[in-house]
Amino acid sequence: MRNYELTCILHPDLDETAFNEALEKIKGWITESDGKVEKVDNWGRRKMAYMIRKQLEGQYFLIHASMLPATITEMERKLRLLEPVMRYMFVLVN
Repeated sequence: MRNYELTCILHPDLDETAFNEALEKIKGWITESDGKVEKVDNWGRRKMAYMIRKQLEGQYFLIHASMLPATITEMERKLRLLEPVMRYMFVLVN
């Protein structure tokens, strides 16, 4: 297992329940693939450097997780299909 940081930007118009639903879905995908969620940091609503999907703000969060490298591809596919996710980025932590 390797340690990763997953940074996601969700649509700014989501209410708290929809935001938590999307976050729980992502955490569920990590645990389903035999991964472990270490920590979740909610950075809140922030202004972005450029427009994404006609939005200038987004709701940011950071997930520290341990996963197998083979599961990253499947996670990326699922994140692309999850409607509230505007951008995401996986970073390998040493």
